[in-house]
Amino acid sequence: MKFSENIQEVTLLQPDYLGFIFYPKSPRNFEGDIPTIPSSIKKVGVFVNASIDYVIEKVKQYDFKAIQLHGNESPVYCQELKTRCQSISNTKSNIEQQDQIKIWKVFSIKDSFDFSILTPYEAMVDYFLFDTKGKEKGGNGYTFDWSLLEGYPATTPFILSGGIGLDQIEAITSFMSRPESNYLYAIDVNSKFENAPGIKNIDDLEKFKKRVISQQT
Repeated sequence: MKFSENIQEVTLLQPDYLGFIFYPKSPRNFEGDIPTIPSSIKKVGVFVNASIDYVIEKVKQYDFKAIQLHGNESPVYCQELKTRCQSISNTKSNIEQQDQIKIWKVFSIKDSFDFSILTPYEAMVDYFLFDTKGKEKGGNGYTFDWSLLEGYPATTPFILSGGIGLDQIEAITSFMSRPESNYLYAIDVNSKFENAPGIKNIDDLEKFKKRVISQQT
């Protein structure tokens, strides 16, 4: 998300999360203030090879509930960040502490993927996010071959991302019938629902949500 009015329009659809990118090379790079949104919607800060101090600064500034790491961050980096985030949570009330800041680590997939690289991260992050490998760090607008997730060998839940739009609803339904979907935590949508970078098409998002829900009931 990027623009205040559009942010407020999207919140009316009650998504679980809203993402805010802090990467100057991205056309969706966020600057300014985030308008007040319902507490049920969790804010996610998206970073690419940023210093831990910078990430923590933004977490405190915007009260992020999740951190999406979209660069080459190491397991050691993730562990230090997790420890720093726990320190932030420990300064809050008992109720707030129950909502620990989650860490999502992105891995990009194209024609193949070596799942063994996930192993060192399993104890360090809360979720993996599988995106499509492309020219840009996300928002490339096309999907990877989800069949590569067949026999998913890890135990960390994952988020499915990469070029997901209205034309993927049947594929999502099919994926949900497969054993590896037991590890599917969320579906991340972005560029396929934009009128321009950072400006989401509300009508298409609403159609997507309704159709996905109807396919699962």
